[in-house]
Amino acid sequence: MTRFVLTLVAILIAVPAISVAAELDDSFAALQAAEAKKDVALVKKLAVETSALAREEAEIEQPADPSLKQTWKERTAWARDVEKRCEYALYALSLQTEPEVAIDLLTTLESLNPKSQYLDEGGYAQYFAMLQKTGAAAKIPAVAENALKNLPNSADVLIVLLDNAMAKSQLSTALTYGQRLVNAMSKASKPEGVSDADWNTKRSVALGHGYYAIGMANAASNRFFEVDKALRAALPYIKGNPGMYGPALFHLGIANFQLGVQTNNKKRVLEAASFSEQASKVAFPQAQDAYRNTQAMRAQAAKMQ
Repeated sequence: MTRFVLTLVAILIAVPAISVAAELDDSFAALQAAEAKKDVALVKKLAVETSALAREEAEIEQPADPSLKQTWKERTAWARDVEKRCEYALYALSLQTEPEVAIDLLTTLESLNPKSQYLDEGGYAQYFAMLQKTGAAAKIPAVAENALKNLPNSADVLIVLLDNAMAKSQLSTALTYGQRLVNAMSKASKPEGVSDADWNTKRSVALGHGYYAIGMANAASNRFFEVDKALRAALPYIKGNPGMYGPALFHLGIANFQLGVQTNNKKRVLEAASFSEQASKVAFPQAQDAYRNTQAMRAQAAKMQ
């Protein structure tokens, strides 16, 4: 009799878990069907509902009965995978829809999980691009600032905030974001499913922006050694961007000239002239100034031992 009662209690305890599992299975199957049809409204609705069910199942406590533990372990792991799959459904569909709909799907994803890997691995880049397309670019900095609270090492978010600070000549802020960006990308590894080519491009863009911001912020304070170090590091990554490459060469010329004169280093002054000459051949506003600097630097070098 006692054994029967204990068995009955175990079954009754398991009933809610079984109910959640069945509901989750049905909801996930419906989500997959909606995805196949690209039914935006239904995908959005089911992604939210299925994610909630998956979270509920993932949080079910481990059963005391040893015979149930393996099933619990497998179902819990699967529920966590379903949560991520719901996030992916919103992100993937946002790449296939018009801007206004994409923004709605991405804000839904942000509400579902503000730390989602899919926001970090392309979601926010898509979000910013869609805001730009809809004429809502003014909202981008605020969205990025909020995103940074949950994804502090996101390259896409840091680049936006860095560029915004540079555009407003907020150089100390740009310096901070530049340092954070370089530190984050120096430690980052290629996400699963991302091609080597795409990852190398993203990494190059991020490091180029980061080192450039560090160099330019230091240039404003005449910290020539820091300028030289940062902008030399930036050059390989920004070579195809005249708007960054020209100013970087220009300020490398100035920094190395000052360092060369201060240390009576003729070789460094000649290197400064070389940077300036390269800058003079880039299409950017200070090209003529760079040419004049080249002549002055070479004249100074000629006077040095």
